[in-house]
Amino acid sequence: MPSTRAVAVDPPTVRLDDVHLAYDDSPLFEQLELTLPAGSWTCLLGRSGCGKSTLLRLIAGLATGGESRFTLSTDDQSPLRHRIAWMAQQDLLLPWSRVIDNVTLGSRLRGQTTDRERAHELLAAVGLTHAAQRRPEALSGGQRSRIALARTLYEGASVVLMDEPFASLDAITRLELHELAARLLAGRTVIMVTHDPAEALRLADRLLVMHGLPATLSLHEAPSGTPPRDIHDAELITHQRQLLDLLNEQTAPTDIAVGQQ
Repeated sequence: MPSTRAVAVDPPTVRLDDVHLAYDDSPLFEQLELTLPAGSWTCLLGRSGCGKSTLLRLIAGLATGGESRFTLSTDDQSPLRHRIAWMAQQDLLLPWSRVIDNVTLGSRLRGQTTDRERAHELLAAVGLTHAAQRRPEALSGGQRSRIALARTLYEGASVVLMDEPFASLDAITRLELHELAARLLAGRTVIMVTHDPAEALRLADRLLVMHGLPATLSLHEAPSGTPPRDIHDAELITHQRQLLDLLNEQTAPTDIAVGQQ
């Protein structure tokens, strides 16, 4: 099979500065700062409801349901629009379109010629060649998530935002797709929300833990070695214990952030 790699073009450093966001005058973020170094993979962890998904939505320019103000910038001074691939918690597949057309959706919406050969290669890479002509209703939740991942990888974007992309997969498929994503997203600026410390430690160049209200971010050191790291590596396991202890110490968020993970 030909390589499904699409070369990233000059991935930017992305900065969010002085982020303020509140729901009914109750602050979720106050003066929050975030930097995503060019070409690095950042994983964002934290208790459910602390604001992780909301932060991704701010970067993507999507509505959050709250009152916000912030500065979003890149080191190359170019806007992020048309350079972002977004993978939400929900698969967001179009129910009336066949799988192959869902994978190539971005090209079709932009009025570009679709690269169906690459789309088929990506479907093969996620183990769903046989499903190319099916509609989403015929697929399981895990299969739909794999289609959503193929659609994200198809974009070849230089900035990739992923919200729990592997959460609905079985353990073995998850490890296999870690390998695929790490290979195809190498050299891009990636931020991924996950609730799985082992997954974060396996994939990330940088780990950020979100906690508190208003939320703050703390940097946790990644294990040595090149991602995707061996899940059985002793150093990774040590880091996992430390992360679990840190997350266990955190107080669960109040109702202000319910649904804003």
